[in-house]
Amino acid sequence: QLQLVESGGGLVQPGGSLRLSCAASGFTLDYYTIGWFRQAPGKEREGVSCITISPSQSSTNYADSVKGRFTISRGNAKNTVELQMNSLKPEDTAIYYCAAIMRFVSVCSHSTGWYDYWGQGTQVTVSS
Repeated sequence: QLQLVESGGGLVQPGGSLRLSCAASGFTLDYYTIGWFRQAPGKEREGVSCITISPSQSSTNYADSVKGRFTISRGNAKNTVELQMNSLKPEDTAIYYCAAIMRFVSVCSHSTGWYDYWGQGTQVTVSS
């Protein structure tokens, strides 16, 4: 069973930065997609960014609300994906989840229903 663990959340002032990490275990991942989602109180879970990875290539996708501010990438540790969040705004406050599916695609999806595995989430609070 694939397990995902998020880390790196916390409290940050507006304009600040955080780096989230999603560590996958339980499988050796060669072709897979990792998505980052967030859910604010009273709102639906929404896709933030995703990366689809094969042994030779990868591609990324971003929600319009985070383009130019967030960057998704492979982490230095094996089976880890990171989300670098810069220029954070109060409206970025949410619980951030990573999700996975063991597929490589041309354009990864921001649909919650497409992913098979989910982490427990990490809280990000942007406030002065």
